[in-house]
Amino acid sequence: MSAASCLLTEDQFLCSICLDVFTDPVTTPCGHNFCKTCITKHWDTNVPFECPNCKKVFYSRPELQVNTFISGMAAQFKQSAQQKASSSSSETQAAKPGEVPCDVCTGTKLKALKSCLVCLVSYCETHLELHLTTPGLKRHQLIDPVENLEGRMCMKHDKLLELFCKNDQMCVCMLCTVLDHKAHDVIPLKEGYEEKKAELGKTEAEIQQMIQKRRLKIEETKHSVELSKEDADREIADGVQVFTALKESVERGQAELIDTIKEKQKKAEKQAEGFIEELEQEISVLKKRSAEVEQLSRSQDHLHLLQSFTSLNAAPPTKDSVSVRPPSYEGTVVRAVNQLEETLSKQMKKLFEVELKRVQQSAVDVTLDPDTAQSWLFLSADGKQVNCGDEEKNLPDNPERFDCPCVLAKQSFSSGRCYYEVQVEEKTEWDLGVARESINRKGQITSTPQNGYWTICLRNENKYKACTDPLICLSLKSQPEKVGVFVDYEEGLVSFYDVDAAALIYSFTGCCFTEKLLPFCVPGPNYGGKNSAPLIISPVNHTK
Repeated sequence: MSAASCLLTEDQFLCSICLDVFTDPVTTPCGHNFCKTCITKHWDTNVPFECPNCKKVFYSRPELQVNTFISGMAAQFKQSAQQKASSSSSETQAAKPGEVPCDVCTGTKLKALKSCLVCLVSYCETHLELHLTTPGLKRHQLIDPVENLEGRMCMKHDKLLELFCKNDQMCVCMLCTVLDHKAHDVIPLKEGYEEKKAELGKTEAEIQQMIQKRRLKIEETKHSVELSKEDADREIADGVQVFTALKESVERGQAELIDTIKEKQKKAEKQAEGFIEELEQEISVLKKRSAEVEQLSRSQDHLHLLQSFTSLNAAPPTKDSVSVRPPSYEGTVVRAVNQLEETLSKQMKKLFEVELKRVQQSAVDVTLDPDTAQSWLFLSADGKQVNCGDEEKNLPDNPERFDCPCVLAKQSFSSGRCYYEVQVEEKTEWDLGVARESINRKGQITSTPQNGYWTICLRNENKYKACTDPLICLSLKSQPEKVGVFVDYEEGLVSFYDVDAAALIYSFTGCCFTEKLLPFCVPGPNYGGKNSAPLIISPVNHTK
């Protein structure tokens, strides 16, 4: 029997229903063999009773008995196959986690090489051989191994999903096209696959483009961070230098103050020591005289007392009229602090000069917009000057135009930094700053940050104010002739500078900008010519 079994092939011992080696094989009246369980289940669901191989119909259910001969041959073949699989285990590996296992293997599940879309079973190299050699199975569609083959079956009709409905964007079976998807645009899976693959290619290209944009943005951000770090390092270095100088000035002033006070105290102590020494000498003389007086007073000799008394009348010179007054320290500390304040002012001026030089790097060209100017305002042809006239012009009342004597610039910005300068010389009243694009331009205006304005103003020739609620009075050492306006949009900062004095006038900090900002000017009423001088947008001359 061993020699005969070597001549038998594997397909002679495979059940055509389960495609595995026979288990309890039975023979039908037509001579075909099946597993007893497989043919029983087949006939339980199919009437009339038909042979799965030759399609012969039996009008009564045949009585089937296990074919002991074939059963023994199948057992021997199964053992031989297991030994063969065992001997080649070094070449065939068991399925690892994440790999698709063979659905036919018993015991150790080997790695599947292919999955059959007809049988809905995955096969290892050994169990795949039948699909590669049997003519009827060669027509089955094999794909790379996949899990969940049941998911490729229509849940409703238990048929293979082999079509794609473009209307509902879903995979369907043949029955679906007749019933649920009638008159829909249905195409074969392969055609749908090609279309979707083309879309995926386009999507992939778009994704790669988006990735590239983001990579560029990352590089820009990194470069921005590097520039920010350079700025931060420079600021730290400048700050350390300034504070070191201030610290040295404070320590030097403190040392000089202490030395001055100690010198005064030392001088007073030396003077007091001299005075005390003289007084002690006088005490010594007076003690001697006191002894002489006491001795003479005890004398019983009348003549001797009278003769000696005359010499005692001359008292020794004393320092009773001399006194030591403590030194005066009034004004010593004040003078030292005043000197320190002068040093601090010089350092502050240097700082503001550096700061002004930096903000001037953000200078932009500003031109006033005649469409926003109130009808009493007169703009120069180049849009760089504005003043309030004596007569009202006949202008269209467009939505952008102000009812009060205000004007906006043409330029707007919603990111980054912006700086411009305005000449205010010979003006007795003005307002300067920036405003939101959506501000109300009709009726009375209250220019506060709450209403979308970040401005400062001059009133009554020398009263400078920050336009907040309430107003903040500003104390300036000198009247600015040219005002610089600086905005850092992301930082939420609006600062005003006296350009000629290189001094900070005022800063709005912690602002939250959410829309476009525009430069804003108010030249103030004419006042019969007293305030007729124009506000002039000046070119920025970078400070040295």
